[in-house]
Amino acid sequence: MAVFFVLAVCALVSVALVSYVHYASRQRRKGQAGYGHEQEVLKLPPGSMGWPYLGETLQLYSQDPNVFFASKQKRYGEIFKTHILGCPCVMLASPEAARFVLVKQANLFKPTYPRSKERMIGPSALFFHQGDYHLRIRKLVQGALGPDAMRALLPDVEAAVQSTLASWDGRVTSTFHAMKKLSFDVGIVTIFGGHLDERRKAELRMNYSIVEKGYNSFPNSLPGTLYYKAIQARRRLHGVLCEIMQERRARCEPGTDLLGCLMQAQGDDGAPLLTDEQVADNIIGVLFAAQDTTASVLTWIVKYLHDQPKLLEAVRAEHAAIRETNDGGRLPLTWAQTRSMVLTHRVILESLRMASIISFTFREAVADVEYKGFLIPKGWKVMPLFRNIHHNPDYFPDPQKFDPSRFKVAPRPNTFMPFGNGVHACPGNELAKLEMLVLIHHLVTGYRWEVVGSSDEVEYSPFPVPKHGLPVKLWREKNTMNFKSCETGNVEDIIV
Repeated sequence: MAVFFVLAVCALVSVALVSYVHYASRQRRKGQAGYGHEQEVLKLPPGSMGWPYLGETLQLYSQDPNVFFASKQKRYGEIFKTHILGCPCVMLASPEAARFVLVKQANLFKPTYPRSKERMIGPSALFFHQGDYHLRIRKLVQGALGPDAMRALLPDVEAAVQSTLASWDGRVTSTFHAMKKLSFDVGIVTIFGGHLDERRKAELRMNYSIVEKGYNSFPNSLPGTLYYKAIQARRRLHGVLCEIMQERRARCEPGTDLLGCLMQAQGDDGAPLLTDEQVADNIIGVLFAAQDTTASVLTWIVKYLHDQPKLLEAVRAEHAAIRETNDGGRLPLTWAQTRSMVLTHRVILESLRMASIISFTFREAVADVEYKGFLIPKGWKVMPLFRNIHHNPDYFPDPQKFDPSRFKVAPRPNTFMPFGNGVHACPGNELAKLEMLVLIHHLVTGYRWEVVGSSDEVEYSPFPVPKHGLPVKLWREKNTMNFKSCETGNVEDIIV
């Protein structure tokens, strides 16, 4: 039996080596040959493709992904090739390259996602598309999330924040889980306005939770698997959304919220632009886009403020002044006040840079493309590495230091892209920032908190968050806090 095992292993290794030689030879020829005389000099970017079929996926997931990409960049430069997740890829780690792919030549690179994820969210969701359909849906979503809509949403966002913090008061809980609940509640009120009853909310929350658990699971459709359960829950989500649309039509009240905007959209011929199925796909897509990413950033903000006591007191002073003008917090925040939180806004920008929740994005070359003398073959995945750019000391000195003051001056163009760039940049970025501003205001003026256990380790689920979601004990501040800030920026904390 032992001899048979050794022979089997040797055979597998031999097959793998032969396959690798064939694969490498084929890629070398593709990089050297071309579709014309000019392209004869083009070659593939430097890098390693790893094992046949497996590529370097195991190396990627056996360590911090950021370390993997940073080591590759250090060895090969700002453009390099690899093979991960079953796909040959070109990685780009410079602002110019990111702009080339996402803005300047965006027509040559289409957004791409695994088929299983498209099926989970819905193939008609806007971020799976490009061209006219994408532009029309994006315009509708941006219209529903514009400045006027944000002003109208502010009271609902504030109510959701206050409810989340009140339910947390006196308990130890995972910050990430609390922030996911907050982001989901904000997403629901953004999509459905104030017209959704509690039964519908519960149905959406329950089924969305099941879909989310299966989203990053292995796409096994056998009954009982996470993926199978998620597909079933996704169908139930679609059914609930269709019922809500039918009820609105029966009342002749489509609404002015995001759902209403999508339902009422018309094509050039005056006919409905979207079917109910397309509307449902886009609503589910917005729910996905609005939750985990925002919740991750909110979790990091709580950690960064906790770890920097002097900065926290300065932020408290900024918000204490706002609270004082609001009759000690008895009046709601105003839109103008959210625009006046200068230091807080810098804290948010630095949190977005440091955490870099979206470390990279996937595109696929729709034709052979030349970039700086290198060939990017048609069909290859192209990944601008946002985190590498955000942590490059050439653009952000001492990049591992949390320093909001660096945003007193605007970053160089294309060096700061926390919400992406170009036509596929996140259309809900202003809503996410509003959520962060309102949370920080009520957190620092009404509560104290302590991190339970170590907060230095990071886990990926799939976005980076402190380990265990940052367990925190939160309690309501019992005393009235007065904060005085002198011209030098020092903050004095006086307990009355």
